[in-house]
Amino acid sequence: MQPGYFPANLLFGIIFLAAIAFFLFTAHRLYRLLRLGQPEDRFDQIGRRLQGVVTFVLGQQRVVREPAGWGHFLIFWGFIIITIGSLETFGAGLYHGFAYWKFLGRPLTAALYLLQDLLCAAVVAALLVSLYRRFVIKPERLRFDDQHAANLDAGIIIGLILLLIVLLFGDRAVAYRLSLEQSGGYFPGAAFISVALSGWFAGLPPAALEGWHSFFWWAHTLVILGFLAYIPFSKHLHILGAIPNVFYRRFRPVGELSKLDLEDESVETYGVARINEFTWKQLLDLYACTECGRCSENCPAHLTGKPLSPKETIHHLKKHLLSQGQLLLAPGEANERLLVGEVCSTDEIWSCTTCGNCMEHCPVFIEHIPKFVDLRRHLVLMDSDFPPEVQTVLRNWETNSNPWGLAFATRGDWAQGLEVPILAENAAVEYLFYVGCAGSFDARGKKVAAAMVRLLQHAGVSFGILGAEEKCCGETARRIGNEYLFQTMAVELAETINGYGIKKIITTCPHGYNCLKNEYPQFGGNWEVYHHTEFLHRLLQEGRLSPRRPLDKKLTFHDSCYLGRYNGLYEEPRELLQAIPELRLMEMERHRRKSFCCGAGGGRMWMEETLGTAKINEARTDQALALSPELIAVSCPFCAIMFEDGLKAREKEATVQVCDIAELLLQALEPGE
Repeated sequence: MQPGYFPANLLFGIIFLAAIAFFLFTAHRLYRLLRLGQPEDRFDQIGRRLQGVVTFVLGQQRVVREPAGWGHFLIFWGFIIITIGSLETFGAGLYHGFAYWKFLGRPLTAALYLLQDLLCAAVVAALLVSLYRRFVIKPERLRFDDQHAANLDAGIIIGLILLLIVLLFGDRAVAYRLSLEQSGGYFPGAAFISVALSGWFAGLPPAALEGWHSFFWWAHTLVILGFLAYIPFSKHLHILGAIPNVFYRRFRPVGELSKLDLEDESVETYGVARINEFTWKQLLDLYACTECGRCSENCPAHLTGKPLSPKETIHHLKKHLLSQGQLLLAPGEANERLLVGEVCSTDEIWSCTTCGNCMEHCPVFIEHIPKFVDLRRHLVLMDSDFPPEVQTVLRNWETNSNPWGLAFATRGDWAQGLEVPILAENAAVEYLFYVGCAGSFDARGKKVAAAMVRLLQHAGVSFGILGAEEKCCGETARRIGNEYLFQTMAVELAETINGYGIKKIITTCPHGYNCLKNEYPQFGGNWEVYHHTEFLHRLLQEGRLSPRRPLDKKLTFHDSCYLGRYNGLYEEPRELLQAIPELRLMEMERHRRKSFCCGAGGGRMWMEETLGTAKINEARTDQALALSPELIAVSCPFCAIMFEDGLKAREKEATVQVCDIAELLLQALEPGE
């Protein structure tokens, strides 16, 4: 039947409305599943959110960070252009005289058709490359537990898009031939690919051309409507979820975890145990996942063989939501299926180092780490289920406010002989030097704290320490999942600092830096917080530090996760190192935003690493040793410990030294300074 003529137009209208109705019904069901989630306010800064959609959806900014992303860029925009062309197809299905050139004019229509031809050809090329990568190269990040189902789904999607383009070109090629045969017809010759393909239909009589036109039109239309119905049931559900997920992306600091209301007596459970205990935005994350695998491709736990793949975790949670959610929507049905143990394994949840690589590289802004922490919170607070070695550390925090369990009264002993003011004796200082647990109790950390004191004194900075009054910031306890212990420590420390009227804080630990800066405002800690590399960089720019003593060494620098990805401090540490004469900085393959975790974050510092093919710190040490450095520079006490352990495992501790940037700067000062 010829499209646009009765009864073909009536039949098309019925099919079109049925397809749209089915799609809307399915979309509404997905929306109802989101409504199962807990409330969360993501409706502020509408203008900024719309700008983000333009940048990250239309501009595909995060997608094209990787070379393979340009293929997706072409497919994305090609699909949009195909959709624009499909609107003309639908219009012609309802009324035979409908055509863009009658409304847009011939020049604009010619430009549109040319663009459609070019992008359709580019999409075909990108899809063929995609098929080759998935089924021949088989990159690690595209692998799934159920590889057959993943490949089948991807193959269906790619096949449908290829079929759409083939049918579109066929329809346009025939349309060009018909325009030559019929008076009053028009098809822009600028669409040179369609014109070239029209040669296949040369010499056919008008009746045969009309038949081919009907075939291509109906086939193209039915494939489009079938694709529309299939989307909510396929991996391309992200077509529906990605745009709103980018729109509702997080504007709070990346390193800030949510605060549990522990005083609400109506709350019967803490953390997340069941799918409907996530917020609606956390559930939307599951719809938005493109299954691109960039999260797992950069996850240190996954890359060292741990039972954690962020991609798989999100995929399993999505499958669980789509199946279990139906039970929750049914009247009288109860949700008894726990996430940890049935959907995610315990080892999977505890393998996360909270390094942030997954969130940094996700093109649609999925928030993995808050989910892992919420699951841990339930395990710790409700089930007392955590690795056995963590119990000792938690007890040490409770009794002595440090993970080593050393007497808290000795917290300031490291500063003896350094003439450091203690606030209890002299609070008239501009900055509090918050030393942290490692700087106070760990032998390696004490050296860094002492170096920092000497640098501050050299620059004439007014500062003091809390000494025995200082307590642990609780950052690690929070990421382990013990929110109650964290809040207890946070309230106490914030009251102590505020009691001295302190407004500015310097710390050498990126974990404490992130916690004090981004999370303590939840407890009244509204201070200016500086990491020591950030503050030393300012002193360097002001001319208050002048490293003039040469240090003829080959060095590589390790970006701390909580300094770089969490707080964007990449250049300051490097500019400090580059200011030291003759020091030669070499970059590891994974650096800056792609830096590999040392393995200590998320409480892993205090847990045994028995799973996987390698220890994370040893894998990172190997990456550094590949450059044959003499020095490995760090900006975190945890990183220093992990690298030194890694060097011992590789029997390189005698030839390669781990140094904090503060120690290197101190060496670079002129003798006597």
